[in-house]
Amino acid sequence: MGELTSEQPMTDTTCDVADATPKQLLSRFYSLQEERVQGYQMFEEGFQAYLKGSPNYNFPLYRRLVHEITQSFNKISQDVLCIKSKFAEQNNLIPISEIMEKIQNAEKKKLEMTAKLQLLRQKSLDEPSETIQSEIEDIKQSLNETRDYLVEQMEELKYESEDIYTAESDLEVTESTTSADR
Repeated sequence: MGELTSEQPMTDTTCDVADATPKQLLSRFYSLQEERVQGYQMFEEGFQAYLKGSPNYNFPLYRRLVHEITQSFNKISQDVLCIKSKFAEQNNLIPISEIMEKIQNAEKKKLEMTAKLQLLRQKSLDEPSETIQSEIEDIKQSLNETRDYLVEQMEELKYESEDIYTAESDLEVTESTTSADR
């Protein structure tokens, strides 16, 4: 893995979507979701490296990783909220906005559960018990349910946004036909 931290935040663009088309907004949303996936991978890799230090954990380094991941996820969340707002207010695509809100809420829940799971995993190494193992299994089950819900919502977004891609494709064909007629 190398280091536990990254030098640059994963999201380095601002939420400047004033002139973005709905198709561009969706593309940006999907990019942000990919950044979340990368963030979770980095979070897990860093946690694994942290656990390998048992019993002499390098907590300051892990705390720095958690801080960086939190900042990155906060930036992603801000951008998603901006995109969600643009769909609701300016494009009058409220169903898409509502799905994005559901995804955002589920992502927040997933991050909270992931952090709690990591704490329990460390605790199970330090103080093994059936109670802790049971809590770990419960959280894993909840995480799986949340992931399934996210997949469902992403599918729902895909279906709800099909018209955007069709409408923009139709517009592009009309524009190119109009240009060719001149």
